[in-house]
Amino acid sequence: MPVQRHTIAEVLAEAQARLRRLTPKEAVLASRQGWTLVDVRDSGAIARDGAIPGAVEIPLSVLEWRIDPASDTHLAALSGKEEHLVLICQDGYSSSLAAVRLHEIGFRNTTDVIGGFRAWIAAGLPVE
Repeated sequence: MPVQRHTIAEVLAEAQARLRRLTPKEAVLASRQGWTLVDVRDSGAIARDGAIPGAVEIPLSVLEWRIDPASDTHLAALSGKEEHLVLICQDGYSSSLAAVRLHEIGFRNTTDVIGGFRAWIAAGLPVE
């Protein structure tokens, strides 16, 4: 029996429909209310384009392991902060998929930033 395939556009649309995504300015407000901003861009992009002040930097390849408190490689900087996460990537695509992956392991209050880092810059928000 053949496997039904989906396009990445379909998978992304389904993922984003499951989230209450935030604009960059809403993400700043959420961080002021105790949400943790997690920058999932790779270190090269952060070095090239700048870091978001106060964001925890975690590469996508290890995201679930750094978030999950039961993991041997849980990030200590996130202790007690795992329940309210806002992910940001370069364009707002991979962060949506990652947020849904975190939902699937029980972190249901995870969302992401619409438009990602590019939208952050366009909104005139701070970068170091």
